[in-house]
Amino acid sequence: MTTATGASHLELTVSNLGPIAEGKIELRPMSVFVGPSNTGKSYLATLIYALHQFFSAYAGTSDSRSTSDLPFAMGPYPTILPRRDNLSESDMKALYTWAEENVPKIEDGRFRWVPNSDIPESIAVLLKPAFGVLSQYSKFLDSDIARCFGVNQSARLVRYQGNEAGLVLLGNYTKQRDANAPFSYEVAITESGASLSMGIAEEKPLQIDWDNNTIGVHIVNIPWHVLGYTISNSDAKDDPRQLVANTLLGTIAKAVISATVDPFNSPAHYLPTDRAGALRSHQELVGSLIANASRTAAPVASRHPTFSGVYGDFLERLVTLGYSSAQRERLGPPLALNLERDILGGAIRIESNPVGYPSFLYRPEGWERDLPLMNTSSMVSELAPVALYLRHIVQPGDTLIIEEPESHLHPAMQVEFVRLLAAAVKAGIRIIITTHSEWVLEELANLVLMSELPVEHRADIEGSDLALTPDEVGAWLFEPNADGSGSSVKEMPLDKEMGNFPSGFGLITTELYNRYARISNRIERLKEG
Repeated sequence: MTTATGASHLELTVSNLGPIAEGKIELRPMSVFVGPSNTGKSYLATLIYALHQFFSAYAGTSDSRSTSDLPFAMGPYPTILPRRDNLSESDMKALYTWAEENVPKIEDGRFRWVPNSDIPESIAVLLKPAFGVLSQYSKFLDSDIARCFGVNQSARLVRYQGNEAGLVLLGNYTKQRDANAPFSYEVAITESGASLSMGIAEEKPLQIDWDNNTIGVHIVNIPWHVLGYTISNSDAKDDPRQLVANTLLGTIAKAVISATVDPFNSPAHYLPTDRAGALRSHQELVGSLIANASRTAAPVASRHPTFSGVYGDFLERLVTLGYSSAQRERLGPPLALNLERDILGGAIRIESNPVGYPSFLYRPEGWERDLPLMNTSSMVSELAPVALYLRHIVQPGDTLIIEEPESHLHPAMQVEFVRLLAAAVKAGIRIIITTHSEWVLEELANLVLMSELPVEHRADIEGSDLALTPDEVGAWLFEPNADGSGSSVKEMPLDKEMGNFPSGFGLITTELYNRYARISNRIERLKEG
């Protein structure tokens, strides 16, 4: 699989959503959201998480849904064609010939890999109905957005000043940032909910990027594997060749559409603020829910969700770690070990009871016994979920969203944590953070600036192997509009002369110094008499 540093870019434009009046970002392997409180940083991060929940259903990679819940699934093989097409003999021949030549497969006992494949017009015309059917699944997107934000309908997210919120995704198969986008997804959120539409530029060929799309690995086997299923689930008069060809065509369509929403076609994981509180209280919370559920009288249903989907998913992950930790620990990169060694100064451990429910413990370096997390520092309990996710949950290709990772961290440890995030990007994990920290931005600027140095000139610089190119990092400033109409989002280019991203933190430092100078001057004048 291609790592995040080699992935294509997706541009996201948002208008009239929550605190955000307008904004445009380009999702890069590491994206940083900066700005005052209540300007929409968490709103945009939550929206991105919701889009991952919806679009990862294309690729069948969503961890939060069973196969039967996926809107694009039909039987054991996914398809999104709106109907069965009666393909001609020439259509079926073209389809199988293309699949035989272009799909990765086992050949003479060896796996033949194809980086990417253009789809000829003769097959592309057969796929077009699949793109038109997407609007039928608007209700699933509407449900994902409302659930992730913790509202009972997505219309509640529209700013009061307007009657419609919208977002547009623009993307390209190529990894060149300046290339014209061949496809776009448009979402409108109104009083009736969210609606989805898609457009594809006719002059651009459709393409499957096999490096970033695991759907197609077994496509070539589908005509044989699915034959028994299609025959047993169809009328006797149905032509098995037509059924198999349509299944193959639908799966190719699903793979193509999945490629158009990279990186949203992979799982996302959200670590909200107050992770320490959630980790310390999750056992009491679950116990309370169980106690309420066992009462004779059913509780009155609330008009609003108790938790946002973001927070609920986080709590659910904590609860289920006791079941899945053993088998997942071997799969992840060694990032959790680095976090424990360089920042936490000890190891985070899961202890499960007989039914699999986890307790979270911390063993300081050099100790012979564990401490419950409730007895540890706020730094340890705040970063413990990050260590747990990196060890047991997050995989290369996934997106990890962390709100305010600097919480309860000494500035020196904030710098170390930025280097850990850079290492995660190098390991193929996409990172999104919200932050109020100048130290986070300064170290990130150092890592980007270091990419201009030849490798042989970095050896004695800390983090020399973690340099990130400007193409791998995007910093986005959320600023309140002067007219009170909400906030705007714009990119913060790296200021090479100052060695920082111009977030406005320096203006606060300057103002504090100026106040100090005025106070000192008056004190001196009073002393002089």
